[in-house]
Amino acid sequence: MSVLVFADSSEGKFKKTALEVVSYGKKVAEQLGTNVVALTINASDSSELYTYGAEKVVSVTNDAFNTFNAKQYAAVITEVAKAEKATVVVVDSSIDGLYVAPIIAVNLEAGCVSNVVDVPSSTSPFTLKRKTFSNKAFSNTVISTEHKVIGVAKNSYGVHENVVAGNTETFETTIVAPGVKSEKIERVTGKVTIADADIVVSAGRGLKGPENWGMIEELSEVLGAATACSKPVSDLGWRPHSEHVGQTGKPVAANLYIAIGISGAIQHLAGINASKVKVVINTDPEAPFFKAADYGIVGDAFEVVPKLIEKLKAFKAS
Repeated sequence: MSVLVFADSSEGKFKKTALEVVSYGKKVAEQLGTNVVALTINASDSSELYTYGAEKVVSVTNDAFNTFNAKQYAAVITEVAKAEKATVVVVDSSIDGLYVAPIIAVNLEAGCVSNVVDVPSSTSPFTLKRKTFSNKAFSNTVISTEHKVIGVAKNSYGVHENVVAGNTETFETTIVAPGVKSEKIERVTGKVTIADADIVVSAGRGLKGPENWGMIEELSEVLGAATACSKPVSDLGWRPHSEHVGQTGKPVAANLYIAIGISGAIQHLAGINASKVKVVINTDPEAPFFKAADYGIVGDAFEVVPKLIEKLKAFKAS
């Protein structure tokens, strides 16, 4: 028996969520009195995972996995889970994770719970706390099957160092390339992505036009943040749809989410509710976003944002 964690990577480097799920898997393994095994696919160096508790790393290197395909990834994770006799499989709750988790569960005839925010409160029965109703409530869910698949919500457990003397083994998978070819069309090099960003600076129609996005990008650069936008902005073509966050766009679980000129529609708030600290800048004091925000500035973005950039630059230079 073991706990298997899928440590996702991009361009050979581990995502922050990978380190979080390894940290989570280590704790679950301790609760169950077993070891944690991390699975990597086309990662260049797996030793970083030892820092977060991975006692063993199973490394799969195969060009057939260069592009994410849910069925194919689920198949190889299932294959390794069976080889390692894993009764618990842990993935993140990213978009890819939400696709791949239920397929693994079907393959293993396992119970599956996503958006989990904490380690099991009990291992007998196996009870997990998860977010529900667009992150507005929590529920406790019991998995009664022998095998279990857990999707960990981003930023819920955190990254915890737990250095062990791990070892890496290569794994030759029997999974072949799928018949359908898929391609990634969203790839930004040298910039932090919305999914991986600790800080997200997002703007809406309050910016009045795409020609005013320069100050948003400058603020993002100063903060080392990702740039995002509301749905109307992407629908108008001011910004690419890849930057659209919200219930109908990409979910955001950043440590800091700054909303500028966004009123706070229900769908937008549902997509960013998992962020830890929310800041809103808006001229309308009655904007719904103020009720959801931790901090709010009632003011004109064209006056507030340049001053904020100036102060942040001065602070970084001091």
